[in-house]
Amino acid sequence: MAMENWEVVIGLEIHTQLATKSKIFSGAATAYGAAPNSQACAVDLGFPGVLPVLNQEAVRMAVIFGMAIEAHIAPYSVFARKNYFYPDLPKGYQISQMDLPIVGIGHLDIDVDGETKRIGITRAHLEEDAGKSLHENFQGLSGIDLNRAGTPLLEIVSEPDMRSAKEAVAYMRKLHELVRYLGICDGNMQEGSFRCDANVSVRPKGQAEFGTRAEIKNINSFKFVEKAINHEVERQIELIESGGRVVQETRLYDSVKDETRSMRSKEEANDYRYFPDPDLLPVIISEEFKAQIKAQLPELPVAKKQRFKEVYGLDEDNATQLTSSRPLADYFEATVAASGCDAKLCANWITGDLSAALNKAGLEISDSPVNYPRLAGLLARISDETISGKIAKQVFEEMWQHPVSADDVINAKGLRQISDSGAIESIIDGIMAANMDQVEQYRSGKDKVFGFFVGQVMREMQGKANPAEVNKRLMAKLKG
Repeated sequence: MAMENWEVVIGLEIHTQLATKSKIFSGAATAYGAAPNSQACAVDLGFPGVLPVLNQEAVRMAVIFGMAIEAHIAPYSVFARKNYFYPDLPKGYQISQMDLPIVGIGHLDIDVDGETKRIGITRAHLEEDAGKSLHENFQGLSGIDLNRAGTPLLEIVSEPDMRSAKEAVAYMRKLHELVRYLGICDGNMQEGSFRCDANVSVRPKGQAEFGTRAEIKNINSFKFVEKAINHEVERQIELIESGGRVVQETRLYDSVKDETRSMRSKEEANDYRYFPDPDLLPVIISEEFKAQIKAQLPELPVAKKQRFKEVYGLDEDNATQLTSSRPLADYFEATVAASGCDAKLCANWITGDLSAALNKAGLEISDSPVNYPRLAGLLARISDETISGKIAKQVFEEMWQHPVSADDVINAKGLRQISDSGAIESIIDGIMAANMDQVEQYRSGKDKVFGFFVGQVMREMQGKANPAEVNKRLMAKLKG
């Protein structure tokens, strides 16, 4: 298989669960984790005599997203019935949008290997989710949980602009970051709040026409998106090169076997017999409504990242990491303001020790045991040289384990840094007297011996000596 002879073409359909408290056409709750079928009301189930009522909050969130990707917001959009049979689709149809979606053409820029690429977004439309089939605890049977039925989704459809699995993952990550920044989705992929269908095809290099695509359904992790696409690309190329042909179909990715397998033939729009839903009026978006939403738009990740670099003097890596989520960016700015410390010191601690502790514990920044006022207190003590950076790590560990301030830990454990030049010189004199061979080595040009003396002084002073003062006094004494 010669990959260099082929070009990969990828488009993604991202299903984003909107963070509304109730469903898109009913007042039923959307909270995750409820007992099966306890949050599915008569409207969600399509019982006779019920009427759907559109959730305005879902509309607002769709418009917010459209504005964030600089898309056309349709002044007039229509809901349609998408008809198909599936065991967890209680009404026998899904309310979605077909010809007139609420969000039109927009774009999202991604960064891959140091280059920026613009990915077109064809549309984003509102629809309701289906229920969920359960197989794990039923031998020879399937269970049906309809709690998710009617949950509001924004389906975001890209142009087929991606040319590698790496680009697809970069796009998906950027979109995931954006919807969380906007506050329209919690982005929890394990709970199904953000999932992806990948349309994948290959064509000989230089060919203008697209190849036949296969759709890989319901992928819910960045890792699996990359693996599924790469596997599907290999499958299609091997199939074509062996004389076969790719058929248009829907496939599932098996992460255990690392393979895709056929699920069903891919339906076209006419297979779903779309027609306008007679129970729902068209959605009219006024200029006044758009103006209100535009005024509420938060600072977006790209603008925030640039501001962090310009205002705080952060490098590319720190600015990127700190703006990867809105709560993390807010935590950083609050820490800088509360501590009065150098922004780079704050950035290094948040992206270093704090992030490492959060990752180890599997926590988000919003759940950090060390909140920003207490981290600010710790950084202030580093800045005013009450403690050294090394001692600060010990203090942080105590703060992580117990709800105490940096000052509490420093005072209780006697960790204040010693900066008294007389005390430091006294220790240095004793160490030099006991290690005259090393003193002569240093004075004969072996500079590396300096580190030996620093270590000896810090050990003698139990790590409490001011490192800058130790270096200064040692340098003067060793020069004789």
